[in-house]
Amino acid sequence: MTWSKFRNALPPLSSKQQAFRPLHAWRLVLACSMWLLAGSLLTGCGIYSFNGTNIDPAVRTISIATIQNNSPQGPAFLTQRFTEDLKDYFQRNTNLRLVPRDGDLQFDGNIIAYDFAPASIQQVEGVSQAGSNRLTIQVKIRFTNTKDDKQSFEQVFQNFDDYPASRNIATINSDPGAVRTTTDKIVTDIFNKSVANW
Repeated sequence: MTWSKFRNALPPLSSKQQAFRPLHAWRLVLACSMWLLAGSLLTGCGIYSFNGTNIDPAVRTISIATIQNNSPQGPAFLTQRFTEDLKDYFQRNTNLRLVPRDGDLQFDGNIIAYDFAPASIQQVEGVSQAGSNRLTIQVKIRFTNTKDDKQSFEQVFQNFDDYPASRNIATINSDPGAVRTTTDKIVTDIFNKSVANW
């Protein structure tokens, strides 16, 4: 069937449908233009997502070595917990595929400090006592971007949380949730420095 025969076989458009034909054409043009604009913004300087990441399209994989605890203190679970939390954070917030080693983005490092000390001193019946105690954790991270070495870095990340004087280091170490509030902030800082360019 030729096009003219096919066109003649179609029912004629009503006057109302004919009146709206230009409007539908403009809607299609506008939608296509917005789609192309959005595509150019997303790929112009890497991939920008609403969680703030800015990752080159050539980067597809990530490897995170075990972050060892080299500090003299700290709970036994700290090495595994910190490493797994770092992996989970990147998997939740990027589309990168986690590989055992030699990723396009590579992380390794160690926990270099786990300190628990008085944060403030108060006088109780003339005796100086801790008003609160502070847990400070430092993690040294080596980040390698195999696609753009200018993005690579080695840096110490540090964060802390304060606890009432009634809590000592033993109670903190036996409470995984307490330690996690501090390590979560460090994980977020590592993420922001490496792929969000903050």
